Amino acid sequence: MADKKIILTESQMPRHWYNIVADMPNPPAPPIDATTNQPVDPAKLERIFAPQLVQQEMSSERYIEIPEEVFDVYRLWRPSPLIRATALEKALGTPAKIYYKYEGGSYAGSHKPNTAIPQVYYNKLNGIKRLCTETGAGQWGTSMAFACNHFGIEAVIYMVKVSYYQKPYRKAMMEMWGGKVIPSPSEFTAAGRAVLAEDPDSNGSLGCAISEAVEDTLTREDTRYCLGSVLNHVALHQTIVGEESLRQLEMAGDYPDVVIGCAGGGSNLAGIAFPFIRENIRGNLKTRIVAVEPTACPTMTKGVYDYDFGDVARMTPKMKMYTLGHRFMPAGIHAGGLRYHGMSPLVSQLYHEGYMEAVAYHQLECFEAAALFVRTEAILPAPESSHAIRGAIVEALKAKESGEAKVILFNLSGHGHFDIASYDKYFQGELVAYEHPEAEIQRALGKM
Repeated sequence: MADKKIILTESQMPRHWYNIVADMPNPPAPPIDATTNQPVDPAKLERIFAPQLVQQEMSSERYIEIPEEVFDVYRLWRPSPLIRATALEKALGTPAKIYYKYEGGSYAGSHKPNTAIPQVYYNKLNGIKRLCTETGAGQWGTSMAFACNHFGIEAVIYMVKVSYYQKPYRKAMMEMWGGKVIPSPSEFTAAGRAVLAEDPDSNGSLGCAISEAVEDTLTREDTRYCLGSVLNHVALHQTIVGEESLRQLEMAGDYPDVVIGCAGGGSNLAGIAFPFIRENIRGNLKTRIVAVEPTACPTMTKGVYDYDFGDVARMTPKMKMYTLGHRFMPAGIHAGGLRYHGMSPLVSQLYHEGYMEAVAYHQLECFEAAALFVRTEAILPAPESSHAIRGAIVEALKAKESGEAKVILFNLSGHGHFDIASYDKYFQGELVAYEHPEAEIQRALGKM
């Protein structure tokens, strides 16, 4: 049918990223230098990040132009399609219209290249020869391996150990593009050795992998660090997703009543949601923004809003965010990209101030939603994205009950082609409806 897929032409693509800081009623809480307890000096961050990224991190400029060199690479897969889930609507018997923005068509199979490309590009401009990063499920590591290969930079990737073994084909893909992949925690860094000394069988965490990557970065002058989520400049780069969606929905003659994204560190949620929050703030619209996280790592729904470190070894500045505590060690659920103890400071503040909602679902109900989605819409979603699908199905069933013809938009942030082993475990009945014990959450929060 005519409105099944809405595709922009290249000339209709956004040429600027959107910075929500310019429209937030309250300025963001600044990152704090733990050694001085004062707002962090941007110059200190340039030892870790490219200066252009530091500028974007601190910027309150509303729109920042996408460099032509970045735009040229974006054109490999962008603009991405907006698709109406008509078969899913029919299966649910809902009067709601369900749209999804499909980010799985990138070379990495997810939304992550939207920020990997500019981050590596800016480092290239500064003559950096080597970049360190971390990855959970592997989508970010894959994106960095490609981007580094494209711009001729060495990539070193600390991959959370449980995902390293759960997702061997992600590792192989990174290595195909020349990335060096190290399971974290490792013996290569003091941070990794400390975690292993405490628990030799540790599954690892994104907080631990970040510590290792930052420590590695600080040992070499030719090296800088890149982060795939959480930070302001990452959210900035991802807003191309929401900006495209706005234009596509206008072409379809619709506007969403609810916008949904899965939530781990906050990058894909920010990407789809921030342009719509802008429209809410400016035009007094009432689009609901819903973040969906796993019950195994319920950062927003059970965490605290406070200053905390972004990593286990406390090497990062302290950021005001929803957190489960930097010592939180998540269970080895299969949505590896959602196993982070903290949430983007911008997402956290907007949630705290009432601009969005948050819900948590366990992995069984999310895999169930993914199975229905692949049978109706034919796309195999990443386990992370299945949380957004679950959220959309819940909203569609509410609309069925009330009889309201709601318009629902969610971000299908990546495909699950490298997650077949996880789906096999689901169909074999080997996954559990895991909810992280409250006592362990409180123990981690007590170590902040």
